[in-house]
Amino acid sequence: MRKLQAFIFLLGCLISISTLSQTKKIIIKAGKLIDTENGKVLTDQIIYIENDTIKAVGNNVAIPKDATIIDLSKATVLPGLIDCHTHLTGQPTGDYYGDIFRRTPVDDAITAHIFAKRTLDAGFTTCRDVGSRGFVDVALRNAINKNEIPGPRLIVCTFFIGSTGSHGDLNGFSPYINFEGPKEMNGIANGVDELRKQVRYNIKYGADVIKFGASAGVLSEEESVGAPQFTQEEMNAIVDEAKMWGRKTCAHAHGTEAIKMAVKAGVASIEHGSLIDAEGIELMKQRGTYLVADIYNDDYILSEYAKLGFPEKILNKERSIGKLQRENFAKAVKAGVKIAYGTDAGVYPHGWNGKQFYYMVKFGLTPMQAIQSATINAADLLGWKDKVGSIAVGKWADLIAVSTNPIDNVTVLENVQFVMKAGVVYKNELTK
Repeated sequence: MRKLQAFIFLLGCLISISTLSQTKKIIIKAGKLIDTENGKVLTDQIIYIENDTIKAVGNNVAIPKDATIIDLSKATVLPGLIDCHTHLTGQPTGDYYGDIFRRTPVDDAITAHIFAKRTLDAGFTTCRDVGSRGFVDVALRNAINKNEIPGPRLIVCTFFIGSTGSHGDLNGFSPYINFEGPKEMNGIANGVDELRKQVRYNIKYGADVIKFGASAGVLSEEESVGAPQFTQEEMNAIVDEAKMWGRKTCAHAHGTEAIKMAVKAGVASIEHGSLIDAEGIELMKQRGTYLVADIYNDDYILSEYAKLGFPEKILNKERSIGKLQRENFAKAVKAGVKIAYGTDAGVYPHGWNGKQFYYMVKFGLTPMQAIQSATINAADLLGWKDKVGSIAVGKWADLIAVSTNPIDNVTVLENVQFVMKAGVVYKNELTK
């Protein structure tokens, strides 16, 4: 009996030693470190990582003898960036009508991994993906989580929920055009009961967040650009149903009245927010609602979308709203509305996510505030503040680095040179 006990004890010791030997230890020497929680730039910091988690940060961290050292002492290290408004499963191909009528979710699935890798290489280690077809976003999220393909960790919404004739519907074409498939896979629902069912359907098949169209939009062929497209009761039902299932909601909302209706319904964020007024700004401040405004892509749409075959009607919508969106963003910033970074990537080429930093600073944020919008603020909006958004003990080892200090020139974040996600280095152009 004693021999058996001794054998079991010895076996346990061997297992423990084996487990310890498998622990991956990494030390990162950071010349500068952006402390997003406190809005400071720290110097000569050491970040100690075990496997996928940050274990220590400071200027006096003990360095284990068996740790791999990554010397970024001449660089600035930041938390992995977060984009709260992406569409990773597609982008315009140059054939507007072909994209609508000939591409299928299978086509989207074939290329989605390419866009995910480009986004990760751009320094965005977490994204909220807010609209896809055929559950491609769910499959992409799952494949990334299983380490089958590289990409940012994803929070996905499955189908954009819209009303009949809305921004989420197919407008301007013959009523005899019919896309077969389950009704719920169109995301189109009307009335409180249908909308509650649609929310449940999205969640059943993998939605982490619920997105709906509170207003009309730009890149669609309905007449308005900002009119409400659900009643207050319908918006309330969407948010209430999502909340019951433990999900946050975000609202596509360009129009003044639709923004206020969505905020009153209790959404976590307003996407776009182009025509927000003083009352809407005050309401968002009172409710703590985030603004996620895609203020870069106006430039890309107006310079490239005619070449990509988009109808003049859509270009005219963008001309009518792009400048106003930026002006109203500046008003919201000045008033103290909470801002989270979101680009609408997919409207422009994936991997260009960092281009928006320049515009956020141009229209009112300091460089540190712009960085915080894409780190600690975005993490708060996603409900992941304990996991991402800052370089702190217990959080995932999601880190990026650039050669110069982005506080001095935020555009350096358009070319991120080092990317680590969960302790794995995916890009390194700084220590070669």
